[in-house]
Amino acid sequence: MTKQEFLLLLQNGLSGLPKADLEERINFYSEMIDDRIDDGLSEQQAVLEMGEPEKIISQIILDYPFIKLVNQKIKPKRKLTALEIVLIVLGAPLWVPLIIAFFAVIFSVYISLWAIIISLWAVFASFVACAFSGIICGIAFCFTSHKLTAVALIGAGLVLLGLSIFVFYGCKAATKGILQLTKTIFNSIKNSFITKEEAL
Repeated sequence: MTKQEFLLLLQNGLSGLPKADLEERINFYSEMIDDRIDDGLSEQQAVLEMGEPEKIISQIILDYPFIKLVNQKIKPKRKLTALEIVLIVLGAPLWVPLIIAFFAVIFSVYISLWAIIISLWAVFASFVACAFSGIICGIAFCFTSHKLTAVALIGAGLVLLGLSIFVFYGCKAATKGILQLTKTIFNSIKNSFITKEEAL
């Protein structure tokens, strides 16, 4: 791939960014490629060292401030007419509650997912607490006449300790999955604010 093709792919993928930010990133990668060429690499090798354009685009979008994207997206391209302002104000009783409801649903789903994760970690903590309590109580019962109870408590404690190991790995995997899901959803929302326009 040539430098021009690489930069064109970046420009197409990031065309929804504000013009100044887009130009800054294109210039940055252009200079990086030029530096590598100056160091003795061929144009194709220099471009190859940059990495895949799709991954670079995804990373730039991930790192780009969300508030800046929203401000750029909702900023009107032209001045609103008096009629448009009146319609926005009159429609506010309809669209404001809908927007609030939309974000409330998103927020409640997000909180519910994390509540499940917290519950799983609470189960893990209770397994560990019960395991150690059973073992300690079993050891205490060893010094009384209740030897059978002591064996049962120690056995139950060891079983719970073993189960807690499985629960720990399950909690860890679930937490990692929710974090990845959150990141994916957030990236999707960010991507929806970046319109893929044709590069000039």
